[in-house]
Amino acid sequence: MVYLLTEIHTAVSLDRTEGSAFSWEPPNRLSQTQAARKDEHMPIQTKAIGYRDGDTELTGFLAWNDAGKHRRPGILVVHGGAGLDNHAMGRARRLAELGFIVFACDMYGDGIAGNREQVMARITELRSDPAKLCQRAHAGIDVLAVQPGVDGRIAAVGYCFGGMTVLELARSSADLSGVISVHGSLDTSRPAQPGSVKAKILVCHGALDPHVPMTHVSALVEEMNRAGADWQLIVYGGAMHGFTHETGPNVPGVAYHAQSDVRSAALMQSFFLELFGPEDRKA
Repeated sequence: MVYLLTEIHTAVSLDRTEGSAFSWEPPNRLSQTQAARKDEHMPIQTKAIGYRDGDTELTGFLAWNDAGKHRRPGILVVHGGAGLDNHAMGRARRLAELGFIVFACDMYGDGIAGNREQVMARITELRSDPAKLCQRAHAGIDVLAVQPGVDGRIAAVGYCFGGMTVLELARSSADLSGVISVHGSLDTSRPAQPGSVKAKILVCHGALDPHVPMTHVSALVEEMNRAGADWQLIVYGGAMHGFTHETGPNVPGVAYHAQSDVRSAALMQSFFLELFGPEDRKA
C-alpha cells in the first residue's frame, strides 16, 4: 500500500540532511550528478529528459522508485517561479518514494532559469496566455504518459507559479485524475465553465500570503462552485507565500513554515489515496 504518514516525515528529514535539496538558485541545466544519481536512502532512480514544446527546447527531471516494477500512476510536478530547481526535484523524489513515477517538467526552456529578466519575461508571457501555459504543461504530461510503468492515471502538483499552472490545467478540462496547488496563484483570466472541470482539486494556501489575498481565495471558491467542480481548499494559519521552500527568496511575504509544509504533505498523500486507492506500489 502507499506509505504511511510517518514515512512522509522521514522524507522531510532526509531532504534536510542532504542540505542541497532546497536551493533557491536553479541550475541552467541538470548536471550529470542530478540527472543520473541513485538516492542513497531509497531505491530512487532519476534522469534528465529532453523534450520540446514547438520550437522551445525543454529539460525535465524524472524520478521513480526502482523497487516497484509494475504499472502505477504518474505525477507531474510543476516548478515555482524560479524554474526547475532543487525544490521541484526534491519534491519529485519524495513522491517517487511513495511509489509514483514522477516527472518534474520545465515550463521555461533551456537556459532561462537563473536569468531573472528572462524568467520574469517567460512568466509574464505564459501567465497572460492560459492556452499557451497549458500547452507547455501538456508537453510534460505527454512525456510522463509514455514512461514505462505509468498506468494511464496522472495527477499534477504545482508550487507557486506551478500551482497556478495546475489550476489552469483543471480549468481547461485536462484529463487528469487530480491537481494540487500549493501556495499557488489562484486568479485567472479564463474561469472554469460549468461542467468543464474533470480533475479533482486540492488547494493548499497560506493564510498570511500577501501575494495571493483572501479576495482571490473567495473568488476561487465561487468559481469552482459555479463550475460544479470536486474541490477542496485548506488554509494554513501562520503560513505565508512559499511555505514549503526551506531556502526560498528573502523577500517580504515569503517564508518557510515547517508545520504547514508537513501538514500539506500529509494532506497530499491522503488526496492521492482518494484518487488512486491503496494498492501496493512497492512490489
